[in-house]
Amino acid sequence: MGFKFENLDVWKLSLEYSDLIYELANKLPETEKFNLKSQIIRAATSISLNIAEGSTGQSDAEQNRFLGMAIRSLIETVACQRLIARRNYITDKYFLEKVDEKAQELAKRLFTFRKTLQIRSGMISEEAAPYETETDE
Repeated sequence: MGFKFENLDVWKLSLEYSDLIYELANKLPETEKFNLKSQIIRAATSISLNIAEGSTGQSDAEQNRFLGMAIRSLIETVACQRLIARRNYITDKYFLEKVDEKAQELAKRLFTFRKTLQIRSGMISEEAAPYETETDE
């Protein structure tokens, strides 16, 4: 018998992404051990942990909140990837693209999951009304 989160495809995908992030982090120079390496690993780990924690049978709104935290952690890992690429710590463009594609796939799945929860719980939002800055005088 497994836990509910273990059956979620988005959680499984987050583990695949985390594996790639660990691989990326292990390629960083020793000088980044306590900075980018630590930061990107913690953020990647946080993605799957938030997905799991949000699935504990709480309300859709609560699960949605945890998915939001997972998305923020994912964005943090992407920002770290950009810093790593900018500093040329990793020059394997194919590997960096592979990690980026997995991040994009995970982001799409997380946003879709959140949207499904919002629709299911009746959280419908309206489009913003146009805002006029000038008066007709």
